[in-house]
Amino acid sequence: MTSSPQIDPAVEPVIEDWLEQPYLGLAGVVTLETIGMVEGRIPELLTYLAGEGIEPAGPVFVRYRVIDMFRRLEIEAGVPLAAPIRADGELHCDVLPAGRYVTYTHTGPSDEHIPVIGAIFEWADAQGLSWDVTPVAEGEQWGGRLAITLAGSPGDPDRGPLTTKFAFRLAD
Repeated sequence: MTSSPQIDPAVEPVIEDWLEQPYLGLAGVVTLETIGMVEGRIPELLTYLAGEGIEPAGPVFVRYRVIDMFRRLEIEAGVPLAAPIRADGELHCDVLPAGRYVTYTHTGPSDEHIPVIGAIFEWADAQGLSWDVTPVAEGEQWGGRLAITLAGSPGDPDRGPLTTKFAFRLAD
């Protein structure tokens, strides 16, 4: 019998102060089963930036804007930028808000993400922390919730182990 992945007790989540971060994004509405339809388009963002002669200012990410885990997710694939740019077509430039973020880095397959996020939420509850999240008709609207790919690829195990940094913005 295998157990669910847990937060490593030797490595607790941390709270980081983040500055505002511009990014190039591509949005979509998906389900848990179709999340790859947006996640899988990150190479398009990188190709666009390369064509413009612009280097990413950090690792790629998926931003979760509105979440109803059982129905739909409004997400964006994103690439951090040193400064805002003009974007064409489906691509847009936006900003991750400044603030305090709870972060935790996990190495393991993407099917471990939901239990790991649950453990992060349990840790935050025990600390008395509150998230920057608002209930809306479509689910929960997050001010800042990200899965940042530090190594590997969610859909390609041949690229090595997947290392993901989760970041959740705290309420002011």
